[in-house]
Amino acid sequence: MMPYRYGYYWDPTYILVLIGAVVSLIASARVKSTYKKYSKVRSMTNMTGAQAAQRILNHAGIYDVRVQHVAGSLTDHYNPKNKTLNLSDSVYGSASVAAIGVAAHECGHAIQHQQGYGPLNIRSALVPVANFGSAAAWPLIILGIMFGGAGSLLCQAGIIFFSAAVLFQLVTLPVEFNASSRAVRIVGDTGILSSQELPYTKKVLKAAAFTYVAGAAAAILQLLRLLILFSGKSRD
Repeated sequence: MMPYRYGYYWDPTYILVLIGAVVSLIASARVKSTYKKYSKVRSMTNMTGAQAAQRILNHAGIYDVRVQHVAGSLTDHYNPKNKTLNLSDSVYGSASVAAIGVAAHECGHAIQHQQGYGPLNIRSALVPVANFGSAAAWPLIILGIMFGGAGSLLCQAGIIFFSAAVLFQLVTLPVEFNASSRAVRIVGDTGILSSQELPYTKKVLKAAAFTYVAGAAAAILQLLRLLILFSGKSRD
């Protein structure tokens, strides 16, 4: 039997990576298909995503956040550093229930920021750590294997950095779920969407939330693979 060498032969733990990739692909396809379906349903108020966002922010007493248009599809995000709510091509000028739901979700993040929502503050503090961890983890692991073996300190440091990136994804989950729940409640309270339209928006936001769950699951499976591989090798 040929000895195992990292990167050259198949090992059973690859199945964990494969599962994570499949789940992520399913989540991505689901959110795209769900958004496409409900982007064809025009809201009764005929309000665009940008108009809905501005109304929600004003309703929440937020007047220092600028709603702006960014390129791309579903590239929507709230930037707490410069207080901008960025809506994509498919959301900014669209009057669909899907676009309003996405815009309201991003407003949910702005409201979280205004109110000092705990998990959002934790996630913001973890951003530099997660970014560095994501960038440094694999180079450290590869260098560790090349120069010190699987049980080297470099490999262990790489796994620790990768764990920081996984932690960031886990903290992201309650932030996103909370923003979506706020979005559904606000568009209902403000009358932007009717009770008949709310179920459509909920489906869009639920599909979007699944992408974060899938991403976190894929990262956890990758971390589990690393722990299985390197904990075993470090004892050899």
